[in-house]
Amino acid sequence: MERHVAELKLKIEDSLCPFGFEVYPFQVAWYNELLPPAFHLPFPGPTLAFLVLSTPAMFDKALKPFLKSYHLQPLRDPVDQCVSYHLRSVVEFPELRMEVIADYEVHPNRRPKILAQTAAHVAGAAYYYQRQDVYADPWGTQHIAGVCIHPRFGGWFAIRGVMLLPGTEVPDLPLRKPPDCVPTRAGRIALLEGFNFHWRDWTYRDAVTPEERYSEEQKMYFSTPPAQRLALLGLSQPSEHLSTTSEHPSSMLTKPQDSSRARSWLSPSVSPPVSPGP
Repeated sequence: MERHVAELKLKIEDSLCPFGFEVYPFQVAWYNELLPPAFHLPFPGPTLAFLVLSTPAMFDKALKPFLKSYHLQPLRDPVDQCVSYHLRSVVEFPELRMEVIADYEVHPNRRPKILAQTAAHVAGAAYYYQRQDVYADPWGTQHIAGVCIHPRFGGWFAIRGVMLLPGTEVPDLPLRKPPDCVPTRAGRIALLEGFNFHWRDWTYRDAVTPEERYSEEQKMYFSTPPAQRLALLGLSQPSEHLSTTSEHPSSMLTKPQDSSRARSWLSPSVSPPVSPGP
């Protein structure tokens, strides 16, 4: 890795990694080469970018402390706002010119601003398994969505966004291929069928044995429809329309749980250091 890139990566990691995030550099060209022009990032090919993903630790290290200081601004989607807060802390480095695209952002025509799984693949963070990766697939005319698998966390992670550095070009940055951690045809079929047809049971996330999984309270949170998550946390509902971001593209997850069980998340018995308020 180029020395300049390594220094920038370390600086960003110093800000984000203590809160359960990971950072991976890539060139815009690697992303654009895989996609039709309508999805291209409008920057020169050698432009440096960083993919940011959250690990299972983000829930305790970033979200819980953020919830403790939620009174400083209205909450709509706690996870999106928490991630935005931490990414903004990096963007505000005075010596860096940086633009952030969150995974959920869309253009006025509803086209995604970033195809997060493609970005994760080209950054070498997680392998994007798609139907085309299965020889003689068994699905006929069925639509099969692809899914990223992380070499250490399996499916127990989330892609949160891309940080672009306009004007910083790294033509010699070496391409880092994502580890192919589901190499067999049978394993890929099981993974894609689990993600597409049985995603509610979480088992597709164990396509590789993970170092860490989501906690039960974290699973409860992400299994609750986004519009009901504030109630789950025992927080008041804002009047504005809530975000519909979820851990899966389907619109409805499982039945919401009793909010009294979740209120303790705001004051856990052992809490990580509180990050500055948003």
